[in-house]
Amino acid sequence: MNRLSPDRIMGIGAGYCAAKVLQSAVGLGLFTELGDREMTAEAIAERFGLVLRPATDFLDALVSLDLLARNGDGPGAGYRNTEETAHFLDETSPAYQGGLLKIWDQRNYRFWADLTEALQTGKPQNEVKQTGRPMFESLYADPRRLEVFMSAMDSASSRNIELLAERFPFERYRSLCDVGGASGLLSRIVARAHPHLECVSWDLPAVTEIAQHKLAEEGLGDRVRAVSGDFLADPLPVADIITMGQILHDWNLEHKQRLIAKAYEALPEDGAFIVVETLIDDARRENTSGLMMSLNMLIEFGDAFDYSAADFRKWCSAAGFRSFDVIPLAAGSSAAVAYK
Repeated sequence: MNRLSPDRIMGIGAGYCAAKVLQSAVGLGLFTELGDREMTAEAIAERFGLVLRPATDFLDALVSLDLLARNGDGPGAGYRNTEETAHFLDETSPAYQGGLLKIWDQRNYRFWADLTEALQTGKPQNEVKQTGRPMFESLYADPRRLEVFMSAMDSASSRNIELLAERFPFERYRSLCDVGGASGLLSRIVARAHPHLECVSWDLPAVTEIAQHKLAEEGLGDRVRAVSGDFLADPLPVADIITMGQILHDWNLEHKQRLIAKAYEALPEDGAFIVVETLIDDARRENTSGLMMSLNMLIEFGDAFDYSAADFRKWCSAAGFRSFDVIPLAAGSSAAVAYK
């Protein structure tokens, strides 16, 4: 008797349905509208301009996914946030994570429909297909869109940076430069945790302006500097620690090796080079998040890819680094460290 079941396979295949239900709920602002109250399906449909019958299916699908709770049955039932969605998907919560889900809904969801084409051609499948402009060029040309993107990346990255600030021995060093520092998140979190450090957030001018505003808001303007530079064209600033958060995976192998060599040159003896990435496990069997992220780099950039700690060690050894470490973080992410 054949006891094999197709259920797991079909569940993966239908995963796009659950993803879109969640993304649509976040895009509508449903979890924020509910806040700490209950609303009926009719009230929700009226609030968001939805057709009541499919809206009820939509809301009950969220209940079945444990993304909403429901009090009662039938037309009078009240829908409310779960503890989890109230914490992470209500925009008034300090722990809000919906920004990245909105980006996945508005951008990535549609581009991933062309994954097969990306695999066959090795070419990106994002805005560049319609406009001829690469992702970052399009992003940096729209200040509002850039700020929304940075905010979403901050919310997705903050827990990893907090763990890095706890787990890496920053007390042994005096200065840090975060290359591709975006809004200055890494520098801000590390500077708060380790007041002795001199920190620089280094990125292109359009992004540096956002970082300067964030630093001023948090009262860190006198302890952390946001400095403009181009890490592909310019030498990196000299510091005891060079960090790159979600930077190396944006590039092909040649650019990865060039950035590693630049980090080596900018560090003193015993300096540390830290990358924060969704590292693929060395055997390439377990970290699905890292492998999916690598496919996302294909969708976005064509020849970019994520990598393992073993890959990082190999490239950094070739540049001259002498020893290595991996610090586990959250949600499949890690900090890989190379010491000069």
